[in-house]
Amino acid sequence: MNVDYTSPSAQYFFDMNNSTLFKEDNQNFINVVGQNQLNTLENTSLLDIFLSIDHIIEPHYHQNATELVYAISGAAVISILNPFTKELLHFTVTPGQVVNIPQGWWHYIVTIDEHTHFLAIFDAPNPEVVLGSDILKFTPADIMAQTYCLNENEWEQVTEPIKPDTFIGPYQDCYQQGNVYQNHYDYNPHPFGNWC
Repeated sequence: MNVDYTSPSAQYFFDMNNSTLFKEDNQNFINVVGQNQLNTLENTSLLDIFLSIDHIIEPHYHQNATELVYAISGAAVISILNPFTKELLHFTVTPGQVVNIPQGWWHYIVTIDEHTHFLAIFDAPNPEVVLGSDILKFTPADIMAQTYCLNENEWEQVTEPIKPDTFIGPYQDCYQQGNVYQNHYDYNPHPFGNWC
């Protein structure tokens, strides 16, 4: 898109505090700015992400953008699946560190410290996303069962609590549903291999 910088409707300022993409609670939310919010942006967009400990940005990928994650406060483990080597890579990030996630790569983020804050910067005016929750919720159970040799009824039971557009997990009512949630990074003493 060519921006007309002479237009009276050209926007140069935007307050991301008024642009929430997703909010679980006052400690776990995502604000967004892209071309839809600020019309002079061309090939850049940004998510401002705030998380408390043991929260997860759900597994997902961006089909139209590379993502650069920059840590501001707290700490998180960013995991990415390299589709060429089939390796799951884990990077622990603290303030001032970055992780580059190439376009289309499956990834997720687990917080390991309170008050974690990071920016996700994209090389697209409005990043698109395919969420793991949507894949699990909307792929027919019979297709999953037949493809992966699963019991269809058991698959339906396991995936029944999944909510589309999860973005941040676990759900606030996770424990009330009888689900057992334990952070993988609490009980695995060496979860990161040689990557950290």
